[in-house]
Amino acid sequence: MSKELGKAFDTGLFKRLLRYTKPYRFTFYGVALSAILLSAFAVMTPFLLRMLIDDAIMKSDAEKLFYLVVAMLVVLLAQVIFQLLFNYYANWLGESVIKDVRIKLFQHMLDFRMTYFDKSSLGVLVTRAVADMQRIGEIFSQGFFVIVADLLKMFAAAALMIYMNWKLALLVFALLPLILYATRLFQKAMKVAFIEVRAEVANLNSFVQERIAGMKIVQLFTREKIESAKFREINEKHKKAWLKTVWYNSIFFPVAEIVTSLAIGLVVWYGGLMNVANISASEAGTIFAYILCIEILFRPLRQIADKFNTLQMGMVAANRVFSILDTESTMDDSGTFEDTHVRGDISFKNVRFGYVPDEEVLHGISFEAKAGETIAIVGATGAGKSTIINLLNRFYEIQSGQILIDGIDSKSFKLASLRSHIAVVLQDVFLFADTIANNISLKNNNIALKDIKEAAKQIGVDEFIESLPGGYQFNVKERGSMLSSGQRQLIAFLRAYVSNPSILILDEATSSVDTYSERLIQRATDKITEGRTSIIIAHRLATVKKADKILVMEAGKIVESGTHSELLKKGGYYNKLYEAQFLEEEAA
Repeated sequence: MSKELGKAFDTGLFKRLLRYTKPYRFTFYGVALSAILLSAFAVMTPFLLRMLIDDAIMKSDAEKLFYLVVAMLVVLLAQVIFQLLFNYYANWLGESVIKDVRIKLFQHMLDFRMTYFDKSSLGVLVTRAVADMQRIGEIFSQGFFVIVADLLKMFAAAALMIYMNWKLALLVFALLPLILYATRLFQKAMKVAFIEVRAEVANLNSFVQERIAGMKIVQLFTREKIESAKFREINEKHKKAWLKTVWYNSIFFPVAEIVTSLAIGLVVWYGGLMNVANISASEAGTIFAYILCIEILFRPLRQIADKFNTLQMGMVAANRVFSILDTESTMDDSGTFEDTHVRGDISFKNVRFGYVPDEEVLHGISFEAKAGETIAIVGATGAGKSTIINLLNRFYEIQSGQILIDGIDSKSFKLASLRSHIAVVLQDVFLFADTIANNISLKNNNIALKDIKEAAKQIGVDEFIESLPGGYQFNVKERGSMLSSGQRQLIAFLRAYVSNPSILILDEATSSVDTYSERLIQRATDKITEGRTSIIIAHRLATVKKADKILVMEAGKIVESGTHSELLKKGGYYNKLYEAQFLEEEAA
């Protein structure tokens, strides 16, 4: 937390934020000009009031009274107009800035390696992209410009007070150090409190998002009471963090009100003494003007403390967002090779890799897959099968060795080009809350609905899609919750097929589905693997019998390779897996 606190006001961070206002510089200058004019209009009212009392009412000058009242109305109208413009365009500027920053943040996160997301909390990242962005917008809409406008009003009011009566001004200024000191203490305490609030908000978001996403597990394992207790605990911390800010406000604002009342009381008392001492009646207008000026001088101090908290909260949020923007976790995309067609030759040469430094998952993996071949990878959970797929797609960087596609190092490809030639069907299919058609094409304009329907017929899934309400326009809702796991798998197969990849990867694509869906998936598998290099990862060996080559993995190494019949003859690890899975079924 101490690192986040930093300086009272981080000038460097603020300058960096101001760079995002350059496209809107005219609006920025317009809002700044409105702030200057508002300060001028604010002090014109007490100045005109002084003239109205001293030069019109006290001297019974009806004509001057009329003109001064009209002048006050004009000033009031101008103040209303410029206040409206100030409020609207300050907020407009803030929303425009956070729109640009949010787009930049999202684009930056799109390029992150999978390692970053493996280590980051989803709830915290959502908080950064949504809630923290709003705080940054408030720097402009409720923080910086409001503070500048209030400071200008204070300086203008102080100058007018000195001009009207320097003795009364000194009397009022004597109380300023007290409220300034209180404001400083309040600002420091509130900054710490707001950092704690942001941390608790992120914790709350993360907890709620995870539990809602995993509600099935919560209910299956009857963890409702446990999770409810945890939520109450987190919510209590969230409440206490906010109550700290309420407590500091409850102390500061009454203190500010007392100081303001003391200043007004001193002016009235001193003005009364002047009247008793038979000072000219023209001083009465000055006393009334002073009462208004005190409000103009002290009210911004109370607001500045509050707005400075908004500014600080926005700065803390900006610091957190910029820390993500400054994170160098993008995959090296210095490759220049692009090709519209890839044959599909794959070669792993002594590839070593670990998700954590000094903890290898793959220990010198080497194998080849010729274009059009079907390679199966089998082995126990944790053997490193899915890791091979992650490395082929360059989600992670290998530590040593080489991965070649058509004889070219995968690092030499542009990332987008490399991944455009590879399609993956995962065991855990992710579908967006959108139509089936959009989930298949992923809104690729080059894939028309008629192409999707034709592909669906070819792999035998058109009947199931057409049976749904709305057919291809059926909305599957979040994560495809309206479909069964088997149906989601079929959608994933069709998604891979329409992309027409040179390399197809099926990662446990037939796990956890019913018999009917498995038959459809097997038919789809046979169709989409025709004529393209395919890598099939499976626990269930029935799906890999027809493979041209089977790689058997154990503890990050390839321990056996060959066809199904060759491996059975060896009587090794694969044979044991086969006996465990099939002998019981054959007996049954």
